[in-house]
Amino acid sequence: MIIFLTSSPSGPLNKPNYERKLDNSNFFLFNLKKYWKREMKGLIICAYPDSYESNDEMKCFFYDAFRNSGLPFVSLDLWDHRIKLVDIHSYDFIMLAGGHVPTENKYFNEIHLKEEIKDYKGIVMGVSAGSMNSAGIVYAQPELEGESIDVNFDRFIEGLGITDINVLPHYQMIKDYVLDNKRLFEDITYKDSENHSFYALCDGTYILIDEYETRLYGEAYLIQDCIISKLCDHNNMRQL
Repeated sequence: MIIFLTSSPSGPLNKPNYERKLDNSNFFLFNLKKYWKREMKGLIICAYPDSYESNDEMKCFFYDAFRNSGLPFVSLDLWDHRIKLVDIHSYDFIMLAGGHVPTENKYFNEIHLKEEIKDYKGIVMGVSAGSMNSAGIVYAQPELEGESIDVNFDRFIEGLGITDINVLPHYQMIKDYVLDNKRLFEDITYKDSENHSFYALCDGTYILIDEYETRLYGEAYLIQDCIISKLCDHNNMRQL
């Protein structure tokens, strides 16, 4: 299994003109093309299994983005509640979509994805929440109003277990967010990092895991034991 843990593979979510292309910074296309076969069958596993219209729009966007970046699919399918059973091993590429982490986690559990994906041999690309839910123990960073003060909100939940890396996506966009009258990072996430390690990735940054090594590409920060430190700069690489 080749794993790409991305924040946003199509670039910063807050950029003004959102093209239907993949982000070419940090050697992303170069690395992805090394594993791309001539005829690729792709599958997107959705975070919101009942949001059919937005899921279809996401599929169209990524089909075009990959094709426009020189990485065409022979076919690209969706897995949501319209389909009950999928053989993921018949696909060369799987995208774990972005969305609300606990919501996506619940759907992954519903379709028993952890058991299905453990022996998968193709490319897995996590996008935002999909990258977060790839970990064995997922840090579900509070996101929605009320989550950080809800005593029943589980911040550490079981994930797919294809990596032990906890990713926090969109760092450049959310680092100054305030949630429930608290600073998202300084007052919430830093405290949660005691005895844990979180990798805060800017959009365009990603982690590549193959059978030989784990490499970080682009601007990223390590949050560990309530302290943040810079790990890597834009267009640089660091082994993890």
